[in-house]
Amino acid sequence: MKSLPNYNEAKNTLSTAEKIGQFFMPAAFINDTEEEIRALEDVIRNHGIGGICFFHSRASAATNFEGKKEVIRNEESFETLKSLIKRYQSASKYPLFIAIDAEWGLAMRIENTPQYPYAITLGAFSGKEELIYEVGKNIAQDCLAAGIHWNLSPVVDINNNPNNPVIGYRSFGDNREQVTQKALAYIKGTESVGVLTSIKHFPGHGDTSVDSHLGIPIIDKSKKELLENELYPFQKIISEGIDAVMVGHLTIPALAKGKTSPASISREISTDFLRGEMHFKGVVISDALNMHAVSKNYSVPGELEWLAYQAGNDILCFAEHVKEGIETIAKNSTEKQLEETFERVWKLKEKAMGNPYHDKFTELSKSAALNRKIAEESITLYHGNEADINTFSKKNFCTFTLKQPKGNPSQEEILSFLEASKLEIKDEQDILLLLTPPKVKPANNFGFLKAEIDFINTLLEEKNVVLYHFGNPYSLKLFDIKKSLATVLVYQDFTEFQDVATEHFLGKIKANGKLPVSLT
Repeated sequence: MKSLPNYNEAKNTLSTAEKIGQFFMPAAFINDTEEEIRALEDVIRNHGIGGICFFHSRASAATNFEGKKEVIRNEESFETLKSLIKRYQSASKYPLFIAIDAEWGLAMRIENTPQYPYAITLGAFSGKEELIYEVGKNIAQDCLAAGIHWNLSPVVDINNNPNNPVIGYRSFGDNREQVTQKALAYIKGTESVGVLTSIKHFPGHGDTSVDSHLGIPIIDKSKKELLENELYPFQKIISEGIDAVMVGHLTIPALAKGKTSPASISREISTDFLRGEMHFKGVVISDALNMHAVSKNYSVPGELEWLAYQAGNDILCFAEHVKEGIETIAKNSTEKQLEETFERVWKLKEKAMGNPYHDKFTELSKSAALNRKIAEESITLYHGNEADINTFSKKNFCTFTLKQPKGNPSQEEILSFLEASKLEIKDEQDILLLLTPPKVKPANNFGFLKAEIDFINTLLEEKNVVLYHFGNPYSLKLFDIKKSLATVLVYQDFTEFQDVATEHFLGKIKANGKLPVSLT
């Protein structure tokens, strides 16, 4: 990798346009075509951008969130990622920041890489924060093995709205102290091998029922309420020290002097409040500027980039109009703001490029042992009691697994399976139901067909059911769980979690976890 000049040298060497270019972090897609790869190389060469943020593919990106484009699996994504990073770095005059969202591991974006539990799973046990530290550390090691400097994690939103369509399982819970302490453990683990972090989505995306990929959520709370809850983890973590804060696309009038501009383009929030009142001195990064919540409102290329920069974002993530953005910022910004932003960005880049662990990790982490420990700590008895499960386990029960097979089965295939299942279990009274929601996100009932929901609710109504649930616990809202004999939350469907569920059912271990959110 090319060497990075120190800040004092860089501030006297780079032109104004080159300095502004450092504020831009457009999207890079692992599964791009050769033509698309060359187009990004041209942007890097011609406009001197500061970094790139990797996503899996254009079909899975925020700008296609509403679309039905099929996301194609690429079994070689990790090797492709590594080669693309080298290629893009070679095209750049100065070393690029390489960033990615890897909240639960590179698997969030890349096939065949280690996956660690969702934040909601990590929120299901008390203490044992050394396990979360290890999660952060292992994910950071995987980032280094790929050539990534910056994991845009963790989420520190307090998920106190069970109807939240976009945070939910990505949050550590609905308790401000728990969210703060678990986020700090994750951050410290990540930092232990020199990978950068970023807390998100400032000022707090937990109490929303609108997905900011699609529209602008409005949080109409008083400043006092926000300080006591949503802002609490941000302030605590800022006080401890953090590399960056990511500002979300959500409207909070109480922090913006009554104005309704999203936080990401609100100077009152991103500068006056975040820097002025919360005393944050580090880098502010925007949430993805290609998200339709904001991008659809600004049709003039460069306008949104300017608004985000003027608001106080040092790094413009997923900026789509680099050339026009640089020109607009150069035309409108003050020299003082430019130099202050450049100093923050460049010094963070110096920190990233000076990481002594860069070449220490070349292999991906081993997730199984750590995931097993987390499974043991997190498994939660949500309804019923273990004595009833023990009695049930000695009966002549029928095991029924409801998990959609891979390969996107058709609705007709699912319905046919349900009809056959009804006949198979018609005369059974005691059912061990192993349930895995098709999707982790709540859109369209977590991927369940209405017929599947009705089928499960009928089972709960007519049979003695012990339910083990392997997925986002918010999906339990679809079912009349109180009618089960017992319901156990396993949270993930990894092999290690399945093994722990089996041992719990057989009475070999106790369920010590606690659901970290309310479902009502």
